[in-house]
Amino acid sequence: MISKLINNQKAFFLKGETKTIAFRKKILIRLKFELIKNEQAIIDALYADFKKPPFEAILSETVLVLSELNATIKNINLWATPNRVFPSLLNFPSTDKIYYEPYGTVLVISPWNYPYQLSLLPIIGAIAAGNTVVLKPSELTPNTSKVVESIIQTIFNKNHVAVVQGDAKIAQELLSFHWDYIFFTGSVHVGKIVAQAAAQFLTPTTLELGGKNPCIIDETAHIKLAAKRMVWGKFLNAGQTCIASDYVIIHKSVKQPFIKALQKELEFSYSKNPKESEDFARIINLKNFKRLASLLNNETIVIGGNMNEDDLYLAPTVIDEPSLESEVMKDEIFGPILPILSYDNDDDLRTIISKYDKPLALYVFTSNHTFAKKMITNYSFGGGAINDTVIQFANPKLPFGGVGNSGHGAYHGKHTFYTFSHKKSIVKKGNWLDLPLRYAPYKGKTKLIKFFLKYF
Repeated sequence: MISKLINNQKAFFLKGETKTIAFRKKILIRLKFELIKNEQAIIDALYADFKKPPFEAILSETVLVLSELNATIKNINLWATPNRVFPSLLNFPSTDKIYYEPYGTVLVISPWNYPYQLSLLPIIGAIAAGNTVVLKPSELTPNTSKVVESIIQTIFNKNHVAVVQGDAKIAQELLSFHWDYIFFTGSVHVGKIVAQAAAQFLTPTTLELGGKNPCIIDETAHIKLAAKRMVWGKFLNAGQTCIASDYVIIHKSVKQPFIKALQKELEFSYSKNPKESEDFARIINLKNFKRLASLLNNETIVIGGNMNEDDLYLAPTVIDEPSLESEVMKDEIFGPILPILSYDNDDDLRTIISKYDKPLALYVFTSNHTFAKKMITNYSFGGGAINDTVIQFANPKLPFGGVGNSGHGAYHGKHTFYTFSHKKSIVKKGNWLDLPLRYAPYKGKTKLIKFFLKYF
């Protein structure tokens, strides 16, 4: 079945219909109205899957998708226009341009933590660039995946865009085929599997992964505001966000005031009993719940720690000074657990941050501009923010992506369009003049060609 679907999509692509801007724009406009029509169904599905609060569903899912779609519809003609570049004097006379062409048939594998947004954003860009798409949504969010499939089936011919539901075995089967491009969002472990499968066919990929994202707070930071913004960014979606702060490194002189401020902000945001709050999501499944619960073993819990396995509830939890060798500090946490580490000088910071692979995000809270600049230049990471967390994701003008172990490739806004477009370089040579310099015989031309190569 999958083989037939892929072959049909490849045949549909070869017909050339998806290469016309008018076709792409028309189908994207139809998609927009269908998404608006189904917004409440999406919100309900997200709540059914893991009690995602409706406000968070709108803020981090539906609004972002519509914003991306509106920008794409508005700018697709501009983005798709061949880009003229200054020609080389060696090619005089010529006109040089970069043309943007679709790769062909694209596989998108989306995750469970933002199952609507992280399915639709790459699809929008892939369609805008003229590709056909097969989406494999997460099986861990069946209600949302079902709504997404219904929307896509309503708007698209399956030979253009189709959804394949299933578990990891289905994902592995999909990866066994030859795709023209693969876009994957998920864990580093699975990202390596995707990269290995893609390598069999030399298929280009975008891998949006994760990592242990540090948040650095120095002694000049606005502590109450830092705590407020940390609570929002870290415990949004119950901490199940790839760019959430994985741990805090705070100057020892302000650690205790920060912990007190965290406690106050957590109670204000989610009440003294977050389990009863309508604004706090749940852990996605029992496997992840048990993994997170085990990370708290033998740790010093200063805030939270309460849990209910039946409800997949784990309270916003803060732990104090875990060992760098502890389980909670080995890998990305991906849940509502926040370790607090203290530092005294830059060497302490370097020792902690450099222990881990390049993260997807880094945050720094400070009133010292020199310190902020030093932090964002000294360490390599996907993206980040100064005096806030997570917000870099919201600007479609900023490319979003990882580096090193946190992934490669970037998207959002025009960057999504270009991610799914092959940049084809074309030189159109004029016939009215043909300089003899490049032609044999070469005798006597060496100095002249060196001159041209050096200065032009």
